[in-house]
Amino acid sequence: MLARLRPYLPTAALAFLIFYFGFHALTGDAGLLKSDSRDATLVAKTRELAALRAQRQDLEMRAQLMRDASLSRDLLEERARSLLGFADPRDYVIRMKP
Repeated sequence: MLARLRPYLPTAALAFLIFYFGFHALTGDAGLLKSDSRDATLVAKTRELAALRAQRQDLEMRAQLMRDASLSRDLLEERARSLLGFADPRDYVIRMKP
């Protein structure tokens, strides 16, 4: 019986390999059926990147204003009051949780 099936074994093994790799190409971690989750992840990461770029731009602007060549008196006063915990008697202080 095994002698009759021997010519078909390479074909069966090749068919199994094609099925195996085809199945994982569709349903694997990077498969074609997972494209929706990849697209959602890409959109979320793009939004996060835009927020981080805006935050970095704000921090770079603040750092630029704190340099000796272009020192902003308002920003310096704001940072000094924040670090020392002082407020002007005419200021409204609104406490927020961090």
